[in-house]
Amino acid sequence: MKLKLLPLVAATLLFSVTARLTHAQTVVLYSSNNTETIEAALNVAKKKVPSLNVQQVTGGTGALMKRIQAESKNPRGDILWSGGFGTLGAYKEYMEPYRSPDLAAIPEEFRGPGDLWVGTNVHLMVVMVNEKQLKGLPMPTTWSDFMKPEWKGRFAITDPSKSATAYMLVYGLLKQFGRDGLEKIAANAVVTSSSGTTYKGTAMGEYAAGLTIEYAAQEYVAGGQKEIKLVYPSEGSYLAPEGMFIVKGAKNAEAARAFYNVLLSKEMQQELLVSAFRRPTRTDVQVSKLTSLPDIKSVKIFPLDQAAASEEYEQLVSLWNLAVSKAR
Repeated sequence: MKLKLLPLVAATLLFSVTARLTHAQTVVLYSSNNTETIEAALNVAKKKVPSLNVQQVTGGTGALMKRIQAESKNPRGDILWSGGFGTLGAYKEYMEPYRSPDLAAIPEEFRGPGDLWVGTNVHLMVVMVNEKQLKGLPMPTTWSDFMKPEWKGRFAITDPSKSATAYMLVYGLLKQFGRDGLEKIAANAVVTSSSGTTYKGTAMGEYAAGLTIEYAAQEYVAGGQKEIKLVYPSEGSYLAPEGMFIVKGAKNAEAARAFYNVLLSKEMQQELLVSAFRRPTRTDVQVSKLTSLPDIKSVKIFPLDQAAASEEYEQLVSLWNLAVSKAR
């Protein structure tokens, strides 16, 4: 009798272990990246870790961070990929430290404190111009051009509380031009609720220009939209590293770490550069050899303290809201 039960017990145990392993290979990804970028990343992940099942939840970075905060007692997501450092720093308590084997390839400036987060790619903030919509306006060459009265209502910028990259853009404008300069830009701008609205609106001709992300503007150039030009302001562009972190208390922590390692790998960063124009944070990926984008060394960069940007999040958003309210 007991001998007959052994195969049944063994089968039950095997099923239980298999079920646990299958569950461990499922990871819930929160991301504000666009569909094409996520799909490109998943294709690389499938090759590197075939058993990994990635479930996606997409939305704006700000909204996703608020969701993680609301779910903190019962996390639904395992990993967030696509948060700007300025935004991430305001939510440290919801992150699980992790030190990836690939971390050595990432410069210190693109790492969060205590291994809480790490940069997967770095954005350059640029002026995206639709030449067909200039209609007599000179081609802008500086950020301060948008403080001039003739630009009122002709360009878009994203609310920094809605987008991590927009946060770094507005933070850069504040540090470079002070509150007076920031208020002048806010007074002239059309403020959008997402980065996508800014660059898509510029591409469609709603705005003559958009203060936005290099990769997004470059996608339209690569797609053959000849009227779209990228301007790297002579006063200096701003760097906006995009990071990821594992959610504190993640239910699928093992799978989250596996996906984290894949996102940090050289194969992933090369693929996202070539397919989506995402500049890598790794030092062993050659941008100018793989794309038509300028090498970072050839672009003037206005230096920003990423750690300070993280700490000053609430202050900056308040200043921006005040500047926008004054303009109304």
